[in-house]
Amino acid sequence: MTAPLSPTPEPPAFPVYRLREFLPAFLLGWGLGAALTFGVRALGDALLTTPCAGRTLLSLALPLLLGPGGLAFTALSWRRPRRAALGLGLVVASLMPALYVGARDIGELRMTGCAGGYVVLAAPGTRSVSTLSLRGGESRELTGRIGGYTPQSHPGVFRLDAQSSTDSVTVSLPRTAVRAGEVFAVRVTVLPGAPINTFTVGVQAAQKAPDGRAVAATASLEIDVRP
Repeated sequence: MTAPLSPTPEPPAFPVYRLREFLPAFLLGWGLGAALTFGVRALGDALLTTPCAGRTLLSLALPLLLGPGGLAFTALSWRRPRRAALGLGLVVASLMPALYVGARDIGELRMTGCAGGYVVLAAPGTRSVSTLSLRGGESRELTGRIGGYTPQSHPGVFRLDAQSSTDSVTVSLPRTAVRAGEVFAVRVTVLPGAPINTFTVGVQAAQKAPDGRAVAATASLEIDVRP
């Protein structure tokens, strides 16, 4: 005589999300996320006394907290529609406005030089170059521009300097003093009889900022000397 089979347990029913319950909780979650975004941003602006230090962390903190935190809250509350909707509202707030405001702030930090400066070297008809291929005795005219800094954030003059890893390749700068954003000429020359090899040249722009800090922007260029 066989023992009776135990009844198979019913699978848990998937919760029903009704719009009249979901929408108010979702909007509440989004409102809380938006309030946290602008509240923490205002608090950070009041506490941070320098234009750069801590600003990137402040811009990214809320998107990183609201997004994963909202998803975790939603996953733990999926059988409770109102709480799950609250978590989804936090997730959406991590994208808009938190991520949008953070990305805009980071863009402003780059424009004010907080992300550092750089020199863009470009050939005619191109946005930038990192490698040139030249024969011995050939020259190439390039243009340079200091990026990452603005005339407002760094109003002084940058002093230009050029370096080369070999005497066979020279870099000449008709102008040795420029301002941020100005375009200047760069001439790269491979001397006759230069060995076939790859060399590196560089351009550096340096300035003492209004607060006394030394700031610099650099660019490097590989020169492929071919036969």
